[in-house]
Amino acid sequence: MPEDAVKRVGGVSRMVSVPGGLLHVVDYPGAAPTLVLMHGFPDDSRTYDRLVPLLSARRILAFDWLGYGRSDRADPDARGVDHQHQLRAVLDALQLGRVVLVGHDASGPDAIDFAVTQPGRVGQLVLLNTYYGHAPSLRLPEMIRLLADPGLTPLADAMIAEPGQRLWLLAHTSSQFGMDPADQGGIAVHSLLPQFFGDESQPEALATIRAWTADLLPALEQQDTHIYAGDLAALDLPVTLVFGTADHYLSPDLARHLAGLFRHAEVRLIEGASHWPQWDQPAKVAKLILQTVGW
Repeated sequence: MPEDAVKRVGGVSRMVSVPGGLLHVVDYPGAAPTLVLMHGFPDDSRTYDRLVPLLSARRILAFDWLGYGRSDRADPDARGVDHQHQLRAVLDALQLGRVVLVGHDASGPDAIDFAVTQPGRVGQLVLLNTYYGHAPSLRLPEMIRLLADPGLTPLADAMIAEPGQRLWLLAHTSSQFGMDPADQGGIAVHSLLPQFFGDESQPEALATIRAWTADLLPALEQQDTHIYAGDLAALDLPVTLVFGTADHYLSPDLARHLAGLFRHAEVRLIEGASHWPQWDQPAKVAKLILQTVGW
């Protein structure tokens, strides 16, 4: 499926220079406005492989954040290695003006922050099973909480360093999401497992994974400051929250909470879909995206 999807829509792979290294981008030609598909944590752009063919008449960018997928493994502590710089560099390199940002999971906050700081470059936001700041309905997966807690850093580092423990953590987390971690056609094998162990197309992404989790709690605090300042409520653009209902962590209740932070927002639920609705039910997600952007 993934390789056929790339061929079907004529995607062109390229490496774009961003602060900290080279970022892997697949550019699919089509009609404007461009849909920029941003992956979450800890996966890569392959989470969109089932969705891209269903949007084949539209221009699409799908890329791997620095440190993940087929992008460079840069020093996570290097100056300027952040997602806002990376996204801006990609849009600049491809000379794109106003785009539609599609953010899943941890890239949802990236999409929102970019819209806040660069409002002229974002026409709409489509947010898939994501979060922003603290909320009563926010429930972080146990593995993420372990890796993010600074008091548990020695334990977390020891578990991640040992391949058997690392695999156990992933298998446990997959089961908590309702996935079969051994399913060769599942999202875990297709996109998540390579970040932790590497595969034929990429090295592992452990340094970036640990850097992201170390910054998660401070990032939530920073997101809260934008909420309290009214930055999200001031955004004058459509926001669509598309959530799979079977996600017990980033849940429909969280989607409704997030919708209340924006001026123009709606919640669209995909019944029975997991944390990755673009993988589970890509046809329904594609239909909602096309409706949202007026196609």
